[in-house]
Amino acid sequence: MSLQSFGFFGFLLVVAAVYLHLPQRLQSVFLLGASWVFYALAMPTMLPVTIAIAVFTYLCGRCMATHKTAALRVGVVGLLAILAFFKYNGAFAAEGGWQAVAMPLGISFYSFAAISYLIDAARGDCEIETNFIDCALFLNFFATVTQGPICRAGALMPQFKTEHRFDAARTVRALRLLALGLFKLVAVSDVLGLLVDEVFPNYRSYGGPMLVLAAVFYTFQLYFNFSGYSEVARAVGLLLGLELPENFKTPFFATNFSGFWSRWHISFSSWLQDYLFMPLAWADVSGVTGGRLTRLPAEFCVFTVFFISGFWHGNTLPFVVWGLLQALYRLGEELMHRRFGKPKKKAPARVLWAKRAAVFVLWCISMVFFRVGSSPAAAPLTVGDAFTYLGHCFLSWAPARFASELYAAAYNGFYANAIMVAAYYAFLVLVLALAFYLDYRRAFGFKNKPAELCLAADKHRWAVYYALVVALLIGYIMQSGGFGSSGFGMYAGF
Repeated sequence: MSLQSFGFFGFLLVVAAVYLHLPQRLQSVFLLGASWVFYALAMPTMLPVTIAIAVFTYLCGRCMATHKTAALRVGVVGLLAILAFFKYNGAFAAEGGWQAVAMPLGISFYSFAAISYLIDAARGDCEIETNFIDCALFLNFFATVTQGPICRAGALMPQFKTEHRFDAARTVRALRLLALGLFKLVAVSDVLGLLVDEVFPNYRSYGGPMLVLAAVFYTFQLYFNFSGYSEVARAVGLLLGLELPENFKTPFFATNFSGFWSRWHISFSSWLQDYLFMPLAWADVSGVTGGRLTRLPAEFCVFTVFFISGFWHGNTLPFVVWGLLQALYRLGEELMHRRFGKPKKKAPARVLWAKRAAVFVLWCISMVFFRVGSSPAAAPLTVGDAFTYLGHCFLSWAPARFASELYAAAYNGFYANAIMVAAYYAFLVLVLALAFYLDYRRAFGFKNKPAELCLAADKHRWAVYYALVVALLIGYIMQSGGFGSSGFGMYAGF
């Protein structure tokens, strides 16, 4: 039961109707029960793991009241060990002759939330939670459990302790956000994925223009899938009276990678900043270096953060290369700033757009490795395939061949009908134009205010509302006709 399925809409309607009418003392209990039901429907065999992690985190938090340092160390190390086991046991199963254990859905997201809670409690940034129900709900809330955003205990846990009732203005805001998120998921990301999934496994059969197009489409597919999923999660929270953090703020309009990462997967980026980069940057290493070095170089800290980020996504070489590329981009940016000075805040428009184009191109190159690393086990691709793919992007740029391949990819891949192939590409152009219009207006017209507020303030909002609904309905019709859905989101497996 994914967040874009009709079954989920029925589930959400029942949960909201009951939750908003319960006495405050029962609301958290009911919502935790609903969250466990949701997880049981998604991955029943792994529900005990999620409950066990919640119990472990709660007990470590309670022990911090009397044994802060020891409880923190046990909690963080234990959570990391559990996460590492589930993420990487498959890599050693074949050699060890034992059966690989499946990774619980969304374990990275609620493990990171648990770690941040323990660290924040130790620092005094949030209270130690004495109520198991609220602690477990913080980790297992059904809107965030599979794909985030990664919430902070100090922001979310206190909300569980207040009464929530139906509010018309908040509900309208949630419905706007829900429509926008579903549009991105169903009408944009899933439709883009059809062409991407046809080209990447068969990349040797295509010329350069088609490979470039598929790489760009995959970049868009992942962005609209993940940002759409995050917006649906926020919409669910709003319906229930809960404010969840924003996870994306028009990253493709960033003029450098520092700005890009402050707008892309914000909850994860800020988590790395607060719980990995800052401890590394401020660590006193004089005892290890014999006094020759007090602090680790900032460049080393940046490299370590992005390398770990790549390794977190997967233990295969494509993800490692992806992480190394992100480190290279950021380090190169910092070195250029040191050599030539930081860029002026007010530069000519042509300069800013050139920078945005450069960031986008470099990001697309890295996403080839990301897509290869995410290839299904039934048709695995290697890091060599990623380099070969990029090399083939410079070959066979004949317009006639590109037109032929563009038609054949859709005709042979998922539509054996010329009219439907034309309709597919026309629909794709229209939904991408609408999606980027909304992002453009949000970035430049509303200074990246929350997406639903930008949507409500748009002067063409009613035309946009109708367009979102129509595109969404068409997207659902196309899926029922055989279009593949991304299930629990493209990031749910990380």
